Amino acid sequence: MSNVVRIRHTANAKQRLADAHRVIGLADNLSVQLESIFSEWAKVRIEDAQVKRLIQLALCPNTETLSLLKKGADDELSSVFKNSCDAAFGYAMASDTQQMETTKGTVFGVYNAVTGYYQNVRNFKSDEDKMKSIYLGRTAQARVLFLCRKRGIAPFSRGRKQPYCHLRQD
Repeated sequence: MSNVVRIRHTANAKQRLADAHRVIGLADNLSVQLESIFSEWAKVRIEDAQVKRLIQLALCPNTETLSLLKKGADDELSSVFKNSCDAAFGYAMASDTQQMETTKGTVFGVYNAVTGYYQNVRNFKSDEDKMKSIYLGRTAQARVLFLCRKRGIAPFSRGRKQPYCHLRQD
């Protein structure tokens, strides 16, 4: 089964039903995969400094900001970016949903903090802009998912009872 479904506008009702069935199957498969990933992340511990770093990388708006982050030139970062990161980090540390066992101090908690920042903290010009950002503009959410899966989250035990997160510095 392919991860792409093309729906022709001229298709008959039977074909449209078949296409809808394929889309539902893809969504079901994705939800099972994400549940597995999130369950694993809920077991991986992460320190506050790493939470902040991962939030910065997830919210990074452009390559210039990314290069400043990599150089450690935090004083050269824009105020808007710093304020966004501070607000997301504050949400990660203080929100009620971030105090649960599965989110507090875990990699899943970082993902949840980034998504929660966009849904509950960030100000939008209108409700329509907020809706578009949440449903259509999942760039930061996809970025944090990618970062956690590919760029730097590696569970290590380091003599601990639970898995521990190490965030690589590129």
